[in-house]
Amino acid sequence: MIRIGVDFGGTKIEAAALDAEGRFRARVRAPSPPSYEAALQTVRDLVAEAERQAGARAAAVGVGGPGSVSPASGLMRNANSTHLNGRPFPDDLARVLARPVRYGNDADCLALSEATDGAGCGAGVVFGVILGTGCGGGVVAHGRLVAGANRFAGEWGHTPLPWPSGDEHPGPRCWCGRLGCMELWASGPGFARAAGRPAEAVVAAARAGEAHAERELERYVDRLGRGLAVVCDVLDPDVIVLGGGLSNVAELYDRLPAAIGGHVFSDSFATPVRPAAHGDSSGVRGAAWLWPLEPGR
Repeated sequence: MIRIGVDFGGTKIEAAALDAEGRFRARVRAPSPPSYEAALQTVRDLVAEAERQAGARAAAVGVGGPGSVSPASGLMRNANSTHLNGRPFPDDLARVLARPVRYGNDADCLALSEATDGAGCGAGVVFGVILGTGCGGGVVAHGRLVAGANRFAGEWGHTPLPWPSGDEHPGPRCWCGRLGCMELWASGPGFARAAGRPAEAVVAAARAGEAHAERELERYVDRLGRGLAVVCDVLDPDVIVLGGGLSNVAELYDRLPAAIGGHVFSDSFATPVRPAAHGDSSGVRGAAWLWPLEPGR
């Protein structure tokens, strides 16, 4: 028996087949098309190819991607792949795939994958963080994904940067319509905007000893630490797991605990910050874990 997961990203879509132990049986990718109908067909074709390579068919499909499904309307909302918004994306996927579909935010899928058998395995509460083209979060408590009553648990990327300095307030306008969202500071594009050059260039220059780049890296760590401190004040997780492109910046794991600890409402802070054990595979793995092997459960 296999699970099928789909990671629906802004630049690529991946489908994967996992066996009962979570091992890959097949992985296939394709560029993300710009139109809604083409996206549906791409997912259909990738799932078919993953199943062909795995030599088995899954009873259901899990999909991770941007935004979430409104419990009021059943339509997509808050996706930075804006052609999904206002559409019944999971229902349409179920139609083209001819089987049940569960949809989870990409950060939810990261958190679920890492809590199941990754960097948060065995922890009571795991907060998974996406630091990529966007900025999101997901919560897993005692092995179960916490979606929330209104299905937007973990959406810290669209809360404001806490304790802003004069030059950070009110902050730039986000695509969501608000000012100063964490996504504008903590995402890869947000880091680049604030620093005036790509994040990779800043990190490389800081490692080479450039003082200005080191200051920009420290400012990024401080902003990220402030944002996560508020999450910790509310959630107090056992572990924070980072995914997305910026999770590859090794300096974050040395510096973030102190940056968070300096802002939490506590006299101590011992929560570890870890990179995703499954790297960029966590999204598609977590999507597959949205279903048990017997999808009626």
